Formats: sequence, C-alpha cells, structure tokens
Amino acid sequence: MNILITGVAGLLGSRLADWAVEKDDINVYGIDDLSGGFIENVHPKVNFIKIDLTDLAALKNFFKSNKIDLIYHFAAYAAEGLSPFIRKFNYENNLIASTNLITCSIQYSVKRIVFASSMSVYGNSNKTPFTESMQQAPIDPYAISKFAVEMDLKIAYEQHGLEYTIIRPHNFYGIKQNIWDKYRNVLGIWMYQLINKQNPTIFGDGEQKRAFSYVDDSIEPFWRAGISKATIGEIINLGGIKEYSINEACQILSEVTGDDFIEPIYLESRHEVKDAWSTWNKSVELLGFRHTVDLHEGLEKMWYWAQKQPQRTRFEWSEFEIDKGIYQYWKTE
Repeated sequence: MNILITGVAGLLGSRLADWAVEKDDINVYGIDDLSGGFIENVHPKVNFIKIDLTDLAALKNFFKSNKIDLIYHFAAYAAEGLSPFIRKFNYENNLIASTNLITCSIQYSVKRIVFASSMSVYGNSNKTPFTESMQQAPIDPYAISKFAVEMDLKIAYEQHGLEYTIIRPHNFYGIKQNIWDKYRNVLGIWMYQLINKQNPTIFGDGEQKRAFSYVDDSIEPFWRAGISKATIGEIINLGGIKEYSINEACQILSEVTGDDFIEPIYLESRHEVKDAWSTWNKSVELLGFRHTVDLHEGLEKMWYWAQKQPQRTRFEWSEFEIDKGIYQYWKTE
C-alpha cells in the first residue's frame, strides 16, 4: 500500500511515519514545505517531497508520478488564537491547501483521506464534553477553515466517492513537536521559555480547561481510521480523557523540570473557548484508542527530548495582516 502523509515533518506526521515505515507492506510518501516542521524529524525511509500544498500544479505533478492509495492529512498552521490576524494566510494554508489535496485525490483516484480536523470546530455554543453529534460552531478563522474542509470532504464523498474519515484531536503533544513557534502549542511554548530561563506565560487567568494527549497513544488509532470500513464517513474525537486547567498543566510541567514552581506571567486574555474537551468513547469503539500516558509522564518524555534539541531561532511574525486589535504581547516594534 502506498500512503501519503502531509505535514510529515511535524508532530503527528512524523510520528505516524516513524511507525508506518517499519511495516513491510506500507510504502510511505511524505509531503511538507518545512515552514513549521523540520527535516530532522522525517524518518530516512520516507519518500520525502518538499511541496507547498497551496501550489496545485506542483501537487498534481506529484500525483501524476506516484500512485497513492491512502492519505493522512496533517499539514496545517494551527495557531488558532493568531488566525484572526492572519486571515489570508490561515485560509490559504488550512483551507485552500486542503481543497487542493482533495482535488488531486478525486482526479487521481485516491481511495481515502483521513483528515486531522480540530476540536476547535465545536466552539462556544456546545457544552463539555463535546460529542461528535454536536453542531459545529467555530469562533475563529482557524476553526472555520477546519469546518469547511470537513464539509468539502463530505461533498467529495457524496459526489465523487472519495472515502474520508474525520478525526478531531485533543491538544496533542510529544517529541518532535515544534517548540520554536511563538503562537502555538502551549506546552511547547512553555518548554522553550523554561529552557531559555524565561517565566512561562499564560493568557488570561489560566482557568480555561483543556485535555492533553501524548501523541504516541494515537498513532495506531490514526492508522486504523484509514483502513477500517467502519470508519468511512465518520467523525471521531481522539485523545484526552482528563481535563486540566492551564494553571494545573503549568504546575505539572514545573514539577517535571525538577525546579521549584516558576511563577507564570499572566497576559491579556485572548479570544478563545473557555473550556474545551471531548468524549472519547467512539475512538475506543472504532479505533481501539487507549490512553496509556498521563500528562506528567508525557511531559517527562517531551522535556527530556526538548533539552537535547538545537537552539533554533524562534519563529515570530514580523508583520501581521491585521494589526488592529492585536494583543499587546504579540505586537511588533
């Protein structure tokens, strides 16, 4: 079987590729533009191609030359809180890129796409825990783009027979995550700050709640999402069985680092959902999901890895598309 993993240099893509390349009957192709992932994350057995998914012509050339049976689509710029200030970039990289992939999948007879959507599509209108049957109610451009791709996949299945499975992950973290982006992955942001002797930063009062998931617990469930007949056309929450306040998560990380609690710096609140976590029953039933790594153990694994990483330059936007209303902590000089 020939599978394609987009975002193969990122957290989910690289970890699924690490697992899949060891299987004798799987040939792994990986696409990434390396804007948010790192080539060092890509397993040497992966057939790696550097492509920007917004470039439809380049993507078509790839599919003309390579017969792909199954796609795991992880590529995205997941800076949800920043998305209202980079709307064009957000929609190009999270929506247009995805629709280009769907176009090629239809044109070149791909059997199925597994799409990593986002828990953000549930928005503020639904009560926790979120269930897959709830109506999507996104509150920011990032979540809107994920919702739009979900709908496009549904239409592509109904009209063209392109099978799909939608996975809505819970705040994944782990080794090979980008900890050098100022705007996404709160646990990674804190690790970068602590490594650089900075106090961890928290938006608002820190009482917003999330469920975190160590990435390796979800690798085989993701694989099953692409090969099971029972998952065709399904939406499945994946990950996190216990919710934590952001303050609690920060406290746990401080315990993991072995230092006394480092007082966080509380910043201006941002536009976000207050409480966001979901049910996981469907992932257990259909994907065989098992939560084996709790937050403390997972942060220990990630912290050990993070301390051995090179001192990469932190990514910061030099100019936003919209600076009106930008939060003080993101303002550029």
